[in-house]
Amino acid sequence: MKLSQGLAMAFKSVWSNKLRTALSMLGILIGVATVIALVGMGQGSKNQVEQQVASLGTNSLSVTITGRGATTSLALEDALALGDIANIEAVAPTVSGSATVKFEKTSTDVTVEGITGHYEIVNDFSVQSGRYIAPVDVLHTQKVALIGVDTATELFGNDDPVGEVVSVNGSRFTIVGLLEAKGSTLAGSNDEKLLIPITTAQKMFDSVGVRSISIKVEDLDRMDAAVAALEASLLESFRGDDSSYRIFNQEDAVETLNSVNETMNTMLLYVAAITLVVGGIGVMNIMLVSVTERTREIGIRKSLGAKRRDILFQFLIEAVVISGIGGALGIGVGYLGSEIIGIVDGTDTSVPAQTAVVAFAFSAMVGVVFGLFPANKASRLKPVDALRHD
Repeated sequence: MKLSQGLAMAFKSVWSNKLRTALSMLGILIGVATVIALVGMGQGSKNQVEQQVASLGTNSLSVTITGRGATTSLALEDALALGDIANIEAVAPTVSGSATVKFEKTSTDVTVEGITGHYEIVNDFSVQSGRYIAPVDVLHTQKVALIGVDTATELFGNDDPVGEVVSVNGSRFTIVGLLEAKGSTLAGSNDEKLLIPITTAQKMFDSVGVRSISIKVEDLDRMDAAVAALEASLLESFRGDDSSYRIFNQEDAVETLNSVNETMNTMLLYVAAITLVVGGIGVMNIMLVSVTERTREIGIRKSLGAKRRDILFQFLIEAVVISGIGGALGIGVGYLGSEIIGIVDGTDTSVPAQTAVVAFAFSAMVGVVFGLFPANKASRLKPVDALRHD
């Protein structure tokens, strides 16, 4: 039997039993659609995490003072001195806390961060109007502030906040700059905050020293050397107690998060593969029913000269066609589901083309594997016994 003849007969059989065919391919359709949707969701999650981490900069380091040693914080002067280490471009120590910000009759609770001017360089976070925190503001503990766009909208609506005076925990601060829209990162929203001079924040929150330091490295290739020098300096500051601080590498965070994503995606794909196998069992059951119903047809074909391989080929092609159509429809449903998930979750989902190809090939393979037994059973029927079948 030629391939064209086998395909023609397979499509004719599929078309003549529409409901049964639809039910048999439903499992394959759901399995393939699940694979596509899960890969799209996983890829969207991966892209979102990478964007958030990348916004912090892969050439960035974070130092957190844990306070488990003899010293619970690092002096501001010592933190700033870390900028003298080779290959370190800028250092941005931070003191943070929560405060209530009021303007006229409107108030809101926001995160307040005490910073230096280098915060702009390290975090790539500039102002869209006004000016940044200046060295003189830090030196003289000035009550000036930079405001995030969401907080500015909540307090001032569409009016320009630069030059306005707000109350921060009862103290009057002048808004000197409106920050650019930055969105959210793993650390939270960057648009719902207030940035003030670090010395002012220390006084406001009664904080001695700093517990969080962001560092920007000049040459990414020399990151390990910079980390080693940084550790040596911190060990000296904490008198050899390495439990008093933690150094966090953003590049390591990207690799760790990607590894977690890949593990989760692999587990989800295993679940989808099981769904495809269940769909394949459904195809096999339907094909066995088809063999039973068409026993006389098989007997007639064999009595007219059809060989065993012709019968085997016919039913195998039919199983592959059912699985293939289910796989093709599943790809379409999966892409649609992926887009819907992206819209609902607000993530940029994407499905690589090779995933769709692999999913379709797997669905066809399921048709071959689970169609082989019914096809083999049909090909082994003896013409005399088949013709006697009612």
